[in-house]
Amino acid sequence: MALIDPLSFQLYSIRNFPPLESQLALVAAAGFTNVEPYGGLYGDPEGFAALLKKAGLTAHSGHFGLDQLENQFSAMVAAARTLGIHTLIVPYVGGTDRGTDTASWQAFGARLGKIAAKLKAEGLNFAWHNHDFEFEKLPDGSYPIEHILGDDIAWEADIAWVVRGHADPSLWLRHFAGRVKLVHVKDIAPAGEKTDEDGWADVGTGTVDWERLWGEAVAAGAEIMVAEHDNPSDAKRFASVSAANMKKLAGL
Repeated sequence: MALIDPLSFQLYSIRNFPPLESQLALVAAAGFTNVEPYGGLYGDPEGFAALLKKAGLTAHSGHFGLDQLENQFSAMVAAARTLGIHTLIVPYVGGTDRGTDTASWQAFGARLGKIAAKLKAEGLNFAWHNHDFEFEKLPDGSYPIEHILGDDIAWEADIAWVVRGHADPSLWLRHFAGRVKLVHVKDIAPAGEKTDEDGWADVGTGTVDWERLWGEAVAAGAEIMVAEHDNPSDAKRFASVSAANMKKLAGL
């Protein structure tokens, strides 16, 4: 499919700048049209949906915790339907749930496969969002990302985390072409800069080659392009700068 939402925004980026209504207004004013919620925002789906409508925004994808999808499945499906989310994404795994070798990562991939099958039965899509640890080579030469995605799980590719994992985003976008349904458009500051923002940068102002990678992501099948920054010091600056540069990248 072609790119559907070139201007989406991960709300986790501005979690430190409440309230939610003001966050949505800020995102819309910057020029974004779609948002990607995260696990802590599903407590009042009806109220959230009303705020989205007021801001003139949609929410076609969302991050959901592994625990939420395994232990609160019906409630999360209901929340997704209320908000108009069609793709539910698990964004992270840590602690004892994280694999340590090929067998354990294969088992984890099978675990995700069960969630994906349940969501498919509900008419919903599932994807995995990466960090850097998925690209640490295992003793047998394989990588966790291969076992996590298995044969059919879709991928929300966080390109900047791929780079921080010392991997080549172009290679992995080609490897999983057709299963890259969403992409996190995130940037990395030059070494030693933006230390107060954990070394991340506004989209288009850092070292990630988005001029090239945007087109490669779309060619790999990306339908939603999502701006993200893990720790911006200025929410308005991050949203406005990123939206302007993403519009240029999308030719809008």
